[in-house]
Amino acid sequence: MDRDEAMIARRMLLAGTVGMFALVNAPWAVAKLPKSGVKGLIGSASDGALDKLAQPGAFYRDTAVRILLPGAGGKLASKLFGMGDKLGLTTNLTKSLNDAGGKAAGEAKPVFRAAIDNLRWSDAPALVSKQDGATRYLQTSAADTLFGKVSPLVGSAMENVGAYRQLDQLAKGNSLMASAGLTRDGLTRSVTEQALKGIFHYMAGEEAALRRNPAGLLKGIF
Repeated sequence: MDRDEAMIARRMLLAGTVGMFALVNAPWAVAKLPKSGVKGLIGSASDGALDKLAQPGAFYRDTAVRILLPGAGGKLASKLFGMGDKLGLTTNLTKSLNDAGGKAAGEAKPVFRAAIDNLRWSDAPALVSKQDGATRYLQTSAADTLFGKVSPLVGSAMENVGAYRQLDQLAKGNSLMASAGLTRDGLTRSVTEQALKGIFHYMAGEEAALRRNPAGLLKGIF
């Protein structure tokens, strides 16, 4: 294939792909929406969300997705920790939890891609009728699978950032912590749930943006 033929082929591919994803915004095209198009859309949305949340401090900076200690937005933990809270130890722990969430997000792309590949995307009308339809479908259909895969990533990240060590220091002599979910297992579960909620929040925004500008899916290809 010479240079001119290659250029024509690339232009045809570009036009065809843009046309395919333009269907995502057409309510009348539910039956015609290609399965590969939906998977490409939500795959790009998940990659974009995870890339943003994997940036240092991303979870903590955004109050919409900030990960908090269990119990009334962290307030219960503050009361239980007493002097530790006055010394700023719970704030430091909270920041560590958010750091762990970011590290887990940075490792989660294959997990989300696998979940996306395993779902039947052609069976949900909301994929077309809602701007975040694919994100919500993934969230409701693969929630348990994603939790099971992301939880070990969170646990490893919490160990790496020192969150478990900080928790153990604060827990010394405090018998009420377990009932508040402030154990290693309880905290890992809470952080995983909150991290996934934040990831889906970002994915919904990424999906909506891609629906408004389908050509954005092709950035870096040409």
